[in-house]
Amino acid sequence: MASKSCSSCLRILQRQTTPKVQRLFPRPRTPRSFTTAARYHAESDYNVTNIHPSTSIPPVTPERAEGGSKPASTQTSSSALQGLRKRTTETYTAYGATEILYKECAHQADYSIPQARDKDAEMPKTADEEDLGVGVGWWHTEVGLQPTFSTWSQVTMLHMYLLSARFRCFPATSAQPWQQHLLDHFFYDAENKMMIEHNMHARGTRNKYLKDMYVQWRGLLAAYDEGLVRGDAALAAAVWRNVFKANPDVDIRNLAEITSCMRKDLSKLDGMPDEMLMRADWAFSSPKGENTLVESKSQMMDLPFEKASGRDLTGEKGE
Repeated sequence: MASKSCSSCLRILQRQTTPKVQRLFPRPRTPRSFTTAARYHAESDYNVTNIHPSTSIPPVTPERAEGGSKPASTQTSSSALQGLRKRTTETYTAYGATEILYKECAHQADYSIPQARDKDAEMPKTADEEDLGVGVGWWHTEVGLQPTFSTWSQVTMLHMYLLSARFRCFPATSAQPWQQHLLDHFFYDAENKMMIEHNMHARGTRNKYLKDMYVQWRGLLAAYDEGLVRGDAALAAAVWRNVFKANPDVDIRNLAEITSCMRKDLSKLDGMPDEMLMRADWAFSSPKGENTLVESKSQMMDLPFEKASGRDLTGEKGE
């Protein structure tokens, strides 16, 4: 009887002490941002290198005693975690840098509508029934573009295109997140303007406009890419269709200045190291006074606009 009682007491003591031992070595919590593969490697690394009641201590081999190379599983997990840390760091870097670069794009033709803050005030309209605001800068004062949401979005996307063209030169693993973060900043800001400057509080209406803007962005990429390949006349025609809405009364000298400035900024970005671009400590060129077209401006002005652009003025607007 005494022997049986001692055995029961021993089992009770074991059940009481085992949880305490396990609590001394809690399993590490894996961050939610880890991928499945990274989580697997992290747990495998823990089981090999940490003391746990359910595992045995690996034997001390001569390589381990002399500080030799780590097991293959540990090397694999370490390289996977290092790659994960690098991608995570780069994502945060890209988000912060593209936010600064986007603000440089957005302020080029920025505007505001004071009447939007007053519920009783009547919203001014253009001839096309667009909300008309107040804006300053070369695009409004010199070019004569009206300070509207449409003008702001097209000028902003033009400068975003210059950055996106440069981001394509990044390594394949870096180019996509940089372009995506730049585009995200634009759509966040565009939706914010819809609510603040245009009192557009219906989410469904905002989503409709945002979808249309995304289609315009995709068409704009193709149009400006084509212009860069075909020459300045084709690039000026793309600017005319998107920024100026195919207005037949546009001053061709403004088109020449904008086209020249786009070429100049692309050349400057092409010669800029990736690190300098990522620091976002530079600015776009001012279009005013630009007259260094690859194709002679005087040659373009001597031709009717239909021939200089390669398209009919009655053609489709945009893109």
